Amino acid sequence: MRKIFVLLSGLLFGAGLTISGMVNPAKILNFLDLTGQFDATLIFVMGTGLIITTLGYQLIFKRGKPFFDTEFHLPTSEIIDTKLIAGAAMFGLGWGLSGFCPGPAIASLVFGYQQSLIFVAAMIVGTLLARLIPVTTKLD
Repeated sequence: MRKIFVLLSGLLFGAGLTISGMVNPAKILNFLDLTGQFDATLIFVMGTGLIITTLGYQLIFKRGKPFFDTEFHLPTSEIIDTKLIAGAAMFGLGWGLSGFCPGPAIASLVFGYQQSLIFVAAMIVGTLLARLIPVTTKLD
């Protein structure tokens, strides 16, 4: 049952990205183009996602445990290290240059866009290479 809900959640997420147009990298690049073809629709997608996520977390945490597990598995680390900062910077650069972030890139694979295939392949290689970087110490 758990795997069915995981699949349904992924399909819902992908459908939402597709319906909102977020699988189109031009939409993202136009959002970042403040002096040209600026497109503010990403603000509404992000805002709506933030509202729904906030409400969803409040509702689900009232249950005391998830539907398909005995406890919540939340991140506990509060360490901000060079690996985190470098990863965030690389994510931002990749998003700004390509117009893709991981979720929309994977969702757009169903359309067979060459740029989606290239981005996802590069993302996989980057993920594998990142595992070779040793964990660094906390920044003070």
